[in-house]
Amino acid sequence: MVYCGKPSKGCQMCRTRRIKCDETKPTCNQCAKARRQCPGYKDEFDLVLRNENLAAKRRALKLSTPRRNSGASGSKKLAKTSPVSASSASSSSLSSSSSSSSSLQLSTSSSSSSSSSSSSSFTSSPTPTTPNSLSGPITISPNHKPHQEQQQPYERQLSLTPTPIHIPPESLAPCHFVSNFVLVPRQDGTRGFMDYLLPLMTGGGDGGGADDMAHLRHAFNACALASLGNRAFAEYSKALRTTQAALVDPMRWKSDGVLAAVLLLGLFENITAKQLGSLAWGSHVEGAIQLVKARGKNQLRTQLGMQLFIAVRTQLIIHTLTSGTAPAMGADWWIHDAVVDSTAAECQRISLMAGELRAETTRAMAGVTRTPENIQVIQGLMNRAKSLDDQLTQWVDSAPESLQFRTLCWQNHTVAVPGGDYSQAEVFPGRVDVYSDFWVAAVWNQARTTRLVLNSIIVRCAAWACSPVDYRTTPEYATAVRVCVDTISEILASIPYHLGWHTKRREMFSADELTNFACGDEYGMKGLAGYLLTWPLACVMTQDYSTDAQRDYIKGRLKHIGDKLGIKYAHILSQLQIRVPSVLIRSDGLLARPYPMAHNFEKLLSSSRLPCPLSPKYTFSQLNQQQQDQPQEQPQPTQGGPAGASGAAARPVMQKWLFV
Repeated sequence: MVYCGKPSKGCQMCRTRRIKCDETKPTCNQCAKARRQCPGYKDEFDLVLRNENLAAKRRALKLSTPRRNSGASGSKKLAKTSPVSASSASSSSLSSSSSSSSSLQLSTSSSSSSSSSSSSSFTSSPTPTTPNSLSGPITISPNHKPHQEQQQPYERQLSLTPTPIHIPPESLAPCHFVSNFVLVPRQDGTRGFMDYLLPLMTGGGDGGGADDMAHLRHAFNACALASLGNRAFAEYSKALRTTQAALVDPMRWKSDGVLAAVLLLGLFENITAKQLGSLAWGSHVEGAIQLVKARGKNQLRTQLGMQLFIAVRTQLIIHTLTSGTAPAMGADWWIHDAVVDSTAAECQRISLMAGELRAETTRAMAGVTRTPENIQVIQGLMNRAKSLDDQLTQWVDSAPESLQFRTLCWQNHTVAVPGGDYSQAEVFPGRVDVYSDFWVAAVWNQARTTRLVLNSIIVRCAAWACSPVDYRTTPEYATAVRVCVDTISEILASIPYHLGWHTKRREMFSADELTNFACGDEYGMKGLAGYLLTWPLACVMTQDYSTDAQRDYIKGRLKHIGDKLGIKYAHILSQLQIRVPSVLIRSDGLLARPYPMAHNFEKLLSSSRLPCPLSPKYTFSQLNQQQQDQPQEQPQPTQGGPAGASGAAARPVMQKWLFV
């Protein structure tokens, strides 16, 4: 073997330039003086044992190539077989592309290794992320997995060890948010979730230029960073300030971007809410409702305007059912001329009418005395609730094939709850259902929660009308128990699908049953699924007809949503201790005596945990005297008790949660 002399330890750039390298780490001074990028140093092991594979391959190709073509084709094959590394030109192009505001692209500049072993430079392919400031339109691609590009040539350079790529949160957060919350419609007639953000953020809406869309950009950044938990409140403050400026601007306040920003602010409140007094979701929803009213029916002429209108209508339904207030403009105004899917629109129409009926029932029971005429009025409200419940039953029976779900499997108690702890179980014993996408599951759960609300209205009216007879002896109560128990089981059967349990058993379903998000991996848990599931779970947990095992399971799932999916609003809902309709029936009895009482559960979540003063009409002495005059009266226990398994009386519970 020929001795070629002592191998040089200099950097590859100095070896190529055939100059002496001072071997300074991590970058030699010769490259710094020449303003060149130092590629680093070879591994000491490779200096002793040289890699001759490339040279041997070149010799083999040269021997197999005809002599007449050796001059032309030999150089081409040599170029194809030589390894490549990132040059300074590619690094500078990446830097310029990352700072460009015309596209949303992830770029990582090359970096030099500080160790003596190797140095490398990598770039990533175009991905659906954003630069540090979303000052321009974004381009979102469904294929966003970064890959390692080949390295560019230095003569006889060896393969380099890759170094970790650092992605800043400003670039990672938008992709994380879009892949978890932006659901794109997969088939004609179905609806996505926040898919209106894609044309707005890419500059396709009517919001104007980059300066005019600052409110939407900051609101988007706030939600994106909140989903990762980094610097969210700074962006939220900017979003509030810029949205307020846009609302007072006569040229912009009716734009699609302003309405989308208000909806994003409401989503931010649900993601970051940590205590009862910090939930301002309701105020943002009310603001969005006022914007929709001011925009009028002209907004329905564009596809983007229609999507935003339906998004506000969906939030209005939850706000109406939780706050006990009637929907503004009436149910017909929100449904007429705003139908994309007739089946889903019919479900929302019934839900809006249920919200109107709930508000009317609360007003009627708060201000009427027990007379034959008023009893007929209450019975009329009960009949209307029964009629709406029958319409929901017909809706379930006539649902088209595109909205149908199927039962994936059945889980017995031993398999579902191996340790006996329901709060840690992924599946409640029973059936497990799967849906075509999260939007279809949300439509079904909306119908189910509406049935629970309607049956609570029926039981309340029956209890008011038959008082002082025990309302649990009425046929209305027996029917409500049967309907609500079945409805609760159906909602529990949808929980594993929302939280990704079915994706662990891919042999049980086809890939066509996966949902379609704007980007990201379709397998695994999604933040949107947890967000859509929180309200149905809270409704089930507060029902009189739920068992203690079901409540433990729901509390565990709500904590899982808050901890794993980042929807902090779920932690608040897991703390609810009220029971419906027993606590409302007890309060209706107090109103008949009367006591001042309210049934606004949205205010329950958005108000501070301080006891409100009593009405000036009532004093402590009057209340104490009334209690002394009726010492024999005891609260009637209900199924599960007004305060749950502890069996506490209704009044202390209402004082704690309704702040009487």
